Amino acid sequence: MPNSASKNQKTWSIAARTIGISSAWIAGPVLIGLLVGKWLDSRYSSGPWMMIISLACCFLISMFGIVRGALKEFKRIEEAEKEEKENQ
Repeated sequence: MPNSASKNQKTWSIAARTIGISSAWIAGPVLIGLLVGKWLDSRYSSGPWMMIISLACCFLISMFGIVRGALKEFKRIEEAEKEEKENQ
């Protein structure tokens, strides 16, 4: 049976990994969308419209990635809890 310090460390590890993955899914696509949008606006002289459209698309991609990552983490947590119950 794992002690409480080990279990607490595992919980914090899962939380830190989830926050890191979510942050990457927020920052990465938004930065890419911003750069691509600005480049398209300067190339086609379209004002802020290409940037707005690319940021909206990247927002959708970010939400998909965050939800997918969260579901994976939930599944991992459920499997760990199930394994822990079987070991008791």
